[in-house]
Amino acid sequence: MRQIVLCLIGLWLTSFGYAQKIKHPSLLYTPQRIQQVKQRMQSEPKLQEAWVSIQQTADEALNKKDFNKLDYLALTYLMTNDRSYANTIKEILLKAIEAETWGDTEMMARIPVWRSHLGMAHKTFLCAMAYDAAYDVLSASERTKIAQGLKRLAVEPALGDWLLEPTRIHALNSMGHNWWTSCVCQGGLLAMSLQNELPEAREWVEQLHEALPEWFDFAGDVLQQKAKSFDEAGGMYESLNYANFGIQEALLFRIAWINTHPGQDAGDIPQLAKLPNYFSQVCYPRTGILHSLNFGDSHKNVAAESSMMLLYTLGIKDPAILWYINQVEPGQHRDGFFLNRPLGFLYTPDLRKAPAIPNLPTSQLFADFGWATMRNSWEKDATLLAVKSGHTWNHSHADANSFILFHKGVDIIKDGGNCWYPNPNYRNYFFQSQAHNVVLFNGQGQSREQQYSGSTLRGHLYHLMDAGNLKYVLADGTGPMSDNFSRNFRHFLWMDNVIYMIDDLKTHKVGRFEWLWHTNGTYQKSGVDVNITNDKSSVVIRPLYPRLLAKSNFVHDYPEDLYWEEVEAPTEDLKGTETYYSFHLPAEVNRVKGLTAIILKDTPDEKELPKMERREGQDWIGLRIRHQGKVTDLYINQLADGRLMHSNSWIMPDGWMTDAYLFAVSYPEGTAAADAKDFFICYGSALRRDKESYFSSLSKLFVIRKEEDKKLNLWIEGQPKINASFKAARKPVALEVNGHGMPVVYKQSQLKVKLAD
Repeated sequence: MRQIVLCLIGLWLTSFGYAQKIKHPSLLYTPQRIQQVKQRMQSEPKLQEAWVSIQQTADEALNKKDFNKLDYLALTYLMTNDRSYANTIKEILLKAIEAETWGDTEMMARIPVWRSHLGMAHKTFLCAMAYDAAYDVLSASERTKIAQGLKRLAVEPALGDWLLEPTRIHALNSMGHNWWTSCVCQGGLLAMSLQNELPEAREWVEQLHEALPEWFDFAGDVLQQKAKSFDEAGGMYESLNYANFGIQEALLFRIAWINTHPGQDAGDIPQLAKLPNYFSQVCYPRTGILHSLNFGDSHKNVAAESSMMLLYTLGIKDPAILWYINQVEPGQHRDGFFLNRPLGFLYTPDLRKAPAIPNLPTSQLFADFGWATMRNSWEKDATLLAVKSGHTWNHSHADANSFILFHKGVDIIKDGGNCWYPNPNYRNYFFQSQAHNVVLFNGQGQSREQQYSGSTLRGHLYHLMDAGNLKYVLADGTGPMSDNFSRNFRHFLWMDNVIYMIDDLKTHKVGRFEWLWHTNGTYQKSGVDVNITNDKSSVVIRPLYPRLLAKSNFVHDYPEDLYWEEVEAPTEDLKGTETYYSFHLPAEVNRVKGLTAIILKDTPDEKELPKMERREGQDWIGLRIRHQGKVTDLYINQLADGRLMHSNSWIMPDGWMTDAYLFAVSYPEGTAAADAKDFFICYGSALRRDKESYFSSLSKLFVIRKEEDKKLNLWIEGQPKINASFKAARKPVALEVNGHGMPVVYKQSQLKVKLAD
């Protein structure tokens, strides 16, 4: 009985707490934030400079009665207590509520009518900040009048369209991306601001607070090809631009809810803790403004400092957040929370303790939405390879198996970009496969209908491995291109200063294959190589299989080699055109292996490049690479591409015996391959030589083996339960597998490894 009474008392106290009127201001521009920033200004000159800029903007808005600068007027009033700012806010709000509607003509013409939209959401946010700040200068009648007007114009359309019954018209399945959080969370902020005058708004706010985790947890669906919103490793499939925007809007509401519900548990949203890693992994620190991956509808100048600082405010004190914000320069993109803008001024944390580089892994796989990043360092102007093969729909382009390469500060192999959506170039070029670094068949990429209907069979990335100077990831773009392809695999094998891109392609009929290259720099063909140079950044593109590039412009003298075509396309800013390149295979076939080396040059004038010898044997093709006293033999198993059903794919190259799909072995010049200590095995169950087993597993695995200083390092992928053995001439003093130490189990030159998920 006592427990029931205590429970009822708790419920009564909670209800009493909800029923209490909030004390303004209490949403985002709180007295605590104002006091903190005033104290920081005394020792941080940049904050002082930012405040001067903000007040100047507010003064201009004061004279113009500028609705779009209500946030500046609100902050300046709270910083100065000068009632002229508050009185101007009152005047602007009283005039604003005279409007018949804030709806958009195009949206209002839809069936059913869309009463709210992104533009309204922004106006709603401005009104919430303004009403919260100027509350004390409004009379009771003015508060009621403004509240009723804003309820009609903004709160009811926003929450009514997106959340509340019986008027809700949207579902997470149809519009559960950035629009949902922007419209409903900004409507919720305004409802929070008006709840003293609108008792019904309190319940609406609580409904939204309860619903918000559902947006983060949305798992997608089958019938409408809707992707899971958030990856298990963090991040959102929509592209960085819209992921940051949608998350930012949700976090603003969550912070305001916490501020207006002191002492109450906000509940857990587990995705939030993973976001700092996501935003960091998809950025590229460089000399100059921070760049980011621009897969989909994003731009490389876009950054996520707004979400990062709000996460920090919510208690996620990850040092990577400070590092990230420190990389962003003021004004580098349109919607940033920069120091000279109200939210940036109040919520940018003290960056003086930001680390020089983040303590983060140099590779990351986002398997749920199909992005992977691999970099050689977190230092500025390092090399970053990013691969995409996931879902296609909405803001996610037809770019399965595409990639972007940043090197020495430049996206030297780039994405085609995007433009304003109503422009025909968006749907006819930027969204389509032709704007990305993919392989076309008979001039075709992914089906154009995927832009609207989605890719029923999505792309995937698998088996990301990072062993320092050797990295690997497998991209499978077969699904989105299955109308033409039965195999569309792309392997990225990054060894030392070369990225080897291996394409395993098979189509339903005979036709022509072409490889697309979108480059950012001066393009110069030199024999069988193409040099791309932009300032200090320079790479060599060297096609090796199925053929070399024709040596000269007299392509008729090289009828079997790759020839090239220059294609004109619109620039991202639509102010002109640019050229991308297509490498064509003249022969008509339905199965091909493509191998292209992308050589990362330290300087544009570097001459000592790796020497690559094309080699072939029975059922295999490959390379012998020589560079700086090191030899690497790379083998591609021609039998391991699905052509055999029940027979295993054994080959015997250069005295080795293996069933591996790819196999690479590295050893010092002048020594024997049999004595090599470094191997890469892609999808293999065995490696043997001279009746000795170098590697064995009952199932085919992906393996990197590196031995140094009597320590053996292994990276193993492929199955949930693994029993494998490895040759070791001597018992290692230590064993590390996938970054974790393991006991050394050694017998008769064989090291045993057991793993289980």
